[in-house]
Amino acid sequence: MTWNWKHKNWPQFIYNEEDFREQERQFFEKTGILYGSFQHIDADDQEDLKIDLISQEAVKTSEIEGEILNRDSIHSSIRRQFGLQTDHKRIEPAEQGIAEMMVDLYRNYDTPLTEETLFSWHEMLTNGRRDLIDIGRYRTHEDPMQIVSGHMGRPIVHFEAPPSKQVMEEMKSFLAWFNHTIKGEKNELPALIRAAISHLYFECIHPFEDGNGRIGRAISEKSLSQSLGRPMLIALSYTIQEHRKSYYEALESNNKDLDISDWISYFCEIVLKAQDYTQSTISFIIEKGKFYKRFEKQLNERQLKVVERVFREGFGGFKGGLSAKNYQTISGAPSATATRDLTKMVEIGAFIKTGNLKSTRYFLNIN
Repeated sequence: MTWNWKHKNWPQFIYNEEDFREQERQFFEKTGILYGSFQHIDADDQEDLKIDLISQEAVKTSEIEGEILNRDSIHSSIRRQFGLQTDHKRIEPAEQGIAEMMVDLYRNYDTPLTEETLFSWHEMLTNGRRDLIDIGRYRTHEDPMQIVSGHMGRPIVHFEAPPSKQVMEEMKSFLAWFNHTIKGEKNELPALIRAAISHLYFECIHPFEDGNGRIGRAISEKSLSQSLGRPMLIALSYTIQEHRKSYYEALESNNKDLDISDWISYFCEIVLKAQDYTQSTISFIIEKGKFYKRFEKQLNERQLKVVERVFREGFGGFKGGLSAKNYQTISGAPSATATRDLTKMVEIGAFIKTGNLKSTRYFLNIN
């Protein structure tokens, strides 16, 4: 099978910029709305939102690769790196590493992409690993770098990257392309197209022994931030994880030819969906502030504890709603007290009640 990097015109990707002008317009329009909404949040909530989104991206970009990390540990590590108060619990190397990489991405979005940056990110990602030969450098093994699934006797090869001996030259070309297509450069590319190509281009080279997906998505976020001229808080990895199957299918279907129009179209839609999710998160925080302003003085300590716990679930709340049993578990209240508390919260309009008897569920009364 012929992979795209074997084509004589590699890496001259084929696409039509005009085909994506509408997505580009929507991207900047949504960006403006997001930025405007962000200004309606007070400083403390802005800081919390920033850390929550970075933490979520760290968790989700790892989850895409099948690695499940502790979000609380990552959240604590990120707070520590921003100089904020933490619980000082011990953090495992993998969680510390991804947190460090995401904070570095946020802080240094505007710097050129270099080998030193990539090697540093790789060292962070592989913190504590003992199973890799090449850490903080490009892969050197002679075996083909393949993406494979299926049984050992009948493997399905989804992609094969350039051999290790070609990686150094391929990456020199990639880094030159990335740094010369930034906003203001002669070869400047539209924001979404540049971010889409940067991810696919990097993944096709697959320069590291492991961690290529996480670094590739970080490069996409760096590209978007550079196009905007400020760090971009966007739920990109969260959205990709929500559409994980189609994400891998889109990558696979665009690793054989140089016409990558389908990939760019897919990536544009993922970014727009990620912006919608981020907007929902910001709107949720604004509604959270309104909720506390309206009800905080009317709620007792138990009720406030439960409300805080429900808010921690995000704008989706508890899946299926909060039950009376949930309330008892969180608040520590006996059954009769929990019933009185919940009834009162419905009466004052803090909770919305649905269902009856064992099917009764409660939801925060917010938009």
